[in-house]
Amino acid sequence: MRLLRCARPLCFLFLMAGPLGARSAAAQAAADSALPSTGTPVTYGADTLFQLHGRLGPFGPAERAAAIVQRLARWAPALAAGRDSIFLVDVEQRTELLVGDAVLMTVLETDAAAAGQPRPALAAAWARRIQQAVTAGAAAASLQALAFDAAKSLAATLALLVVLLGLRRLAAGVQGVLASPRVPPLRIKRFELLSAARLSEALAAVTRILRAFLTLLLFYFYLTLVLSFFPWTAPYARRIVDYVRTPLLSLGAGFLDYLPKVFFLLVIVLVTRYALKVVALVFRAVGTGALVVQGFHREWAQPTLNIIRFLVIAFAAVVMFPYLPGAESPAFQGVSLFVGVLFSLGSSGALGHIVAGVVLTYTNAFRLGDRVQIGDTVGDVVQRTMLVTRVRTIKNVDVTVPNATVLSSQLINFTTQAAGRGLILHTTVTIGYDAPWRQVHALLIAAACATEHILPDPAPFVLQTALGDFAVSYQINGFTDQPALMAQTYSALHQHIQDGFSAAGVEIMSPHYAALRDGNRATIPADRLPADYRAPAFRVADATTGDRPR
Repeated sequence: MRLLRCARPLCFLFLMAGPLGARSAAAQAAADSALPSTGTPVTYGADTLFQLHGRLGPFGPAERAAAIVQRLARWAPALAAGRDSIFLVDVEQRTELLVGDAVLMTVLETDAAAAGQPRPALAAAWARRIQQAVTAGAAAASLQALAFDAAKSLAATLALLVVLLGLRRLAAGVQGVLASPRVPPLRIKRFELLSAARLSEALAAVTRILRAFLTLLLFYFYLTLVLSFFPWTAPYARRIVDYVRTPLLSLGAGFLDYLPKVFFLLVIVLVTRYALKVVALVFRAVGTGALVVQGFHREWAQPTLNIIRFLVIAFAAVVMFPYLPGAESPAFQGVSLFVGVLFSLGSSGALGHIVAGVVLTYTNAFRLGDRVQIGDTVGDVVQRTMLVTRVRTIKNVDVTVPNATVLSSQLINFTTQAAGRGLILHTTVTIGYDAPWRQVHALLIAAACATEHILPDPAPFVLQTALGDFAVSYQINGFTDQPALMAQTYSALHQHIQDGFSAAGVEIMSPHYAALRDGNRATIPADRLPADYRAPAFRVADATTGDRPR
């Protein structure tokens, strides 16, 4: 009910403004219907009487219109009071409108041709229009009319005050509701976007802004309405209305002109969207194995989809660019050029990584889950993007390597041949020359066969890689299909080698053994030595004679 009471004065304002607007619009339409809009208008007060098109001697339409307005201002009181009247006199190819012995204006054949009427009939119509305008102007300037206009202005002022008071009370009521604890917080499922207090503050700010906007709008309507009541201020009211109407009409016309481009943009967006859906459907089928393309690996499906999606969107953006609002303006083109230069300068390194990522994708250098070595980093590939590759080491450390670095450095893939031929794990030990090499071979092969994840087929084998100054280098090689367990397999292999050689009584001289042993005690662990083992004593000889000690 409060809202209805506040709306009544506002309706009264619009009802009072309606007849005035209708009268002005009707007068304007009547004035413009008979004349083209390309001429020079002749105005009296707030109304346009007619338009001039022809030249009278050296005077063009603008000079003629200015002179007619000056004469009307001088003769209007006499014409309105009935002391004088307008007479029509035909002189050669023109018709003159006379007030007494003075010429008020001249109607030319050019004016009649532009209006599409005979010259005498047009002159008579213009004479009647002038008489009606000055009579209406005199009536509007009478004391009775001014008193009525003042009463209307007072009523409009009272209505404005009532509406502002109602708007104030309405805003206070809304503020009171927002300050109450009944306002719930704004949430999306369980995530709270705004608390109840923050939401109340935001709604209160919106209420204040809306109230200020409505207050300005009411003052605008009030000012134009009151100014239109009085004949002297009516032109200013129309000018104030034009200040708002002209930009709005321009915006509306621009929007209507832009509608075809909007439809074109919508078509591009729809075509691009469904094209991307079709492409995604095809490559998802390739990735799952439902669709097989000869020579195209399944691992290429997602990277190729990302590349095609980027190219399609880029092509659509290029096609849409000329149809964007303001795309033809120099300012828009300058900003787009500036952004393009910044992007090209700032993304040179990123583009290099992207190109390197594409090359790595289609060269099948590695796949997700592969055990690789990139530089000094050894681990499993856990993520591969267009910019970087992430490797997780055996210590659970994630290392991010730029794709350009991966492409420019040496990359070792331990997984590629593991499932087929098998990955060869190898380690080297040095054994003294006093140990028979056949025994060493047997011990190393036995240690490899006892190690978990070392395949029995192909069988492990031994290579003698070097005959050193003090020992022989033996390299044990074993096949495995579990490259991800390399560290555990190497550890178990080394343990079995130690146990096997200790049990056989063979010393491992790896890498070299050059220590002075007190009593020449063997380096074999004590639990592996015989129970009656005794360390031999030092053997001392005479350096000059070479005699052995007794």
